[in-house]
Amino acid sequence: MTKKSLITTLSSLLIIIFIIITSLSTYDIPKNTNPKNNIKKEISHKEFGIDTLLYEKRISSVKRNETLSKILSNLGVPYDKIYQSQLQIKNIFDLRKIILGNDYYSFYSKDSTNSLNYFVYKISSADFLVLNFNDTLTAKIFKKEIKIKERSVTGIITNSLYESLVEQNITPELVIKLSEIYAWQIDFYRIMDGDKYIVIFEEELVDGKLIGIKKIVAAEFFHRNEKFYAINFKFDDQSEFFDENGKSLRKAFLKAPVKFSRISSRYSLRRYHPIEHRVKAHLGTDYVSPTGTPIRSTGDGIVITATYARFNGNFVKIKHNSVYTTQYLHMSKFGKGIRSGVRVKQGQIIGYVGMTGEATGPHVCYRFWKNGVQVDALRQKIPSAHPIDPKYLPEFNIVKNKVITELDSTIINYDEVKVATTGVMPP
Repeated sequence: MTKKSLITTLSSLLIIIFIIITSLSTYDIPKNTNPKNNIKKEISHKEFGIDTLLYEKRISSVKRNETLSKILSNLGVPYDKIYQSQLQIKNIFDLRKIILGNDYYSFYSKDSTNSLNYFVYKISSADFLVLNFNDTLTAKIFKKEIKIKERSVTGIITNSLYESLVEQNITPELVIKLSEIYAWQIDFYRIMDGDKYIVIFEEELVDGKLIGIKKIVAAEFFHRNEKFYAINFKFDDQSEFFDENGKSLRKAFLKAPVKFSRISSRYSLRRYHPIEHRVKAHLGTDYVSPTGTPIRSTGDGIVITATYARFNGNFVKIKHNSVYTTQYLHMSKFGKGIRSGVRVKQGQIIGYVGMTGEATGPHVCYRFWKNGVQVDALRQKIPSAHPIDPKYLPEFNIVKNKVITELDSTIINYDEVKVATTGVMPP
């Protein structure tokens, strides 16, 4: 190759390289176009509406005999600000409801003054009283979001309903609500091994933690080979439980005057008296409970006697209508406002368990009259409260069919699981 041709070739190559470099420099190399990578993430540090990064947070709890004034004083708040805060609070929170053991939070400035900027008192898991001590003193109730989660639970009782639910990490509150719903239909003192249940209910959660049961949607209970439905139906701004036929589960009387006690002695015409040491009639049912346990009126009525007698101790007698009267003996004390002539509602506290009068231990003797004659309360067939109004039946039937389908299918699924895991059919 001649010198001239070599120079020509090299010149051509240089021109080609120049063109390539120029084209590359004008070509926009695409950047990462994912919008998520271009958004600056903002991490929230707010608690009770307060930016916690700006303050030093301290936690304590209410001690015995402490009031809000005393707490704020101990935190260094001047008296005039304490007085102003009380004026701010009185319309949104009752200061008498400061509860021993409840937490409170203090937020201090991080500068040299280390002054109290915010005070937060925990009213409940969801509600907090917030005092702002910055430029203008303000008080407000901060509410955390309560999330509602529907769930169901089912089981076969081998000992008690309480133990069956606790074994499944269900709050005992559900047991209480069930006992209130089935207060007349099911005797929870005589639940049998093999009784089955399924409950659909709504839980309340705050920050992912359970704080309580909002309501029971529906339940199905198999007791003594009989099926009992409870269907929650809302009408006229109220809700009530009905069976599958639209009959109210709220009977004229509760099954027992105290919750979760045990029967120590039943109605009997011939019982050996533990104090008098002789056989005599015992015309009531004794429910053993700790002293101070609330005693409830088993039905609506008017108090005709609330007094003390040598053998009965403190007792209350209630006339419910022309047919039924009940009596509650051996109370430690009467309920607030309970006296002769007062009208009471079913479930209202009329007194507290004690052992006044002739008694060997704390209990309530529950007596029941029908047409002026003392009878065994546990053997009475009491008529239901009013059934559902016919005008609501179409709407009720829609609700009923939905929940019964869900209840029955859940029971079937549960039985299949029991067979699969144990190889034994449930009773």
